[in-house]
Amino acid sequence: MTDPEPNQDTFDAIFATHESAFRAYARSMLPTWDAVDEVIQSASLIMWRKLDQVDLPDGFLPWGKVIIRFEAKKYCRTKARDAHVFDPDLLDLLARHQDESVEPDLQQEQAVLEECLSRVADSQRKLVLAPYRRHGYLTELAEKTGRTRNSLYKQIRRIRAKLEQCVQEKLNFLPES
Repeated sequence: MTDPEPNQDTFDAIFATHESAFRAYARSMLPTWDAVDEVIQSASLIMWRKLDQVDLPDGFLPWGKVIIRFEAKKYCRTKARDAHVFDPDLLDLLARHQDESVEPDLQQEQAVLEECLSRVADSQRKLVLAPYRRHGYLTELAEKTGRTRNSLYKQIRRIRAKLEQCVQEKLNFLPES
């Protein structure tokens, strides 16, 4: 590991760089975006707790994908009664296919997202990453600022929408490879 004691800001920055890849990877295995959100949330907590086990920054993406795959399988096992949940063998197949097919596009999207994130005010960047910090952090933030969690989530959604628009606009202007 290059950083002997990675801190929360280091984790946030690396996670933000790879978040779109993680979400796309999780979505390739899960039936809904709500499921993706749930898996990404639990996987990010595991990544933070086990951050000392990975070589930063290069090993973070593949390592994170392994954690997401296990969390997706765990999610599917708990939701097994739902007819819209995939078999674990199918999840492995989908994960392998997704790894092979979209990696170059995701790298481009990550670079664009990183650029868009750099243009967002520091306070907004910290807020949009807050749900991934640790369990209960957003509640603490709401109490500190005298706002409700719901109002913070609404602001996060607005920031994410702006980031998404920025990414889409930049990707539309990039030459086809």
